[in-house]
Amino acid sequence: MTEIAFLFAEITTEAGYSGIGFGYSKRAGGPGMYAHAKEIADELIGEDPSDIGKIWDKLVWAGASMGRTGLTTQAIAAFDIALWDLKAKRAGLPLAKLLGAHRDAVRCYNTSGGYLSMPLEQVLENVTTSVARGIGGIKIKVGQPDVKEDLRRVEAVRHHLGDTFPLMVDANQQWDRATALRVGRALERFDLTWIEEPVDCYDAEGHARLAATLDTPIATGEMLTSIDEHWNLIRQDASDFVQPDAPRVGGITPFLRIMALADHRKLSLAPHFAMEIHLHLAAAYPGITWLEHFEWLEPLFNERLELRDGHMTVPDRPGLGFSLSEQARAWTSDRVTVTEPRV
Repeated sequence: MTEIAFLFAEITTEAGYSGIGFGYSKRAGGPGMYAHAKEIADELIGEDPSDIGKIWDKLVWAGASMGRTGLTTQAIAAFDIALWDLKAKRAGLPLAKLLGAHRDAVRCYNTSGGYLSMPLEQVLENVTTSVARGIGGIKIKVGQPDVKEDLRRVEAVRHHLGDTFPLMVDANQQWDRATALRVGRALERFDLTWIEEPVDCYDAEGHARLAATLDTPIATGEMLTSIDEHWNLIRQDASDFVQPDAPRVGGITPFLRIMALADHRKLSLAPHFAMEIHLHLAAAYPGITWLEHFEWLEPLFNERLELRDGHMTVPDRPGLGFSLSEQARAWTSDRVTVTEPRV
């Protein structure tokens, strides 16, 4: 992976309030998402920006013949997130406070220092740097062709961190059911916080079997793009940690519904990527939460999040608390302004 495509939406009301939201695509899909967003953008004109649920439904049905999951919902996410940012700014509140925060800071783990392509020495160096910065947990990738190499790397990181520091592993759907069970049992001795995406992301039954068999918690959900797909996992007890991604599921509106379903089953929440959005949502979740730390997006914004004592602090700035940087605008390859409904 060499680049990520971002779709930004900036919404301004007649009264002068504005909000910003974004969606993204890793590898292919960005141009298609942008094309769909351009086609439906005029559906927002004339609507009351407070009626976010109504607007979300309207945008979904505008492209319903293309489906209500995948690219179509991901294109909606930027609009929906911008509307929530706008609503919180109008109230003069951080989004977490508008939603009803349960905490002012969320435990945060780093995931960008332990990729399979990195030699173990580099991974250990990255772990040291992350812990020194105040990170609260470490996640590394597993799924090597040789399982023994996975175990060697996990053992080295566990020894480096000590017995009690939170450590997670992420297989990114690399294993079949039998391999996931065998490796999962071998990983039990490392007292992991979770094993993430051990099998195919749509294999709810496979995840459920692992969750019922292993002592180590199972985490999954980052690749799913609808409420229904998440509900399929939740209702089958397929994971201990639910991992929705607001830009992928269509924005904050569907994310909140997934949160409610997860809370009903008393599951833990660990949103995927986009910490600038998910910090507020995790802070508003009643149960156990973790936030995934990715520094990749920092050049896009003027503001920074504060990391302290293993937690990311919810900013006191209204809305999401971010504004687009000049660098983000310089990287912009195309833009469109919509001010009138389509005739």
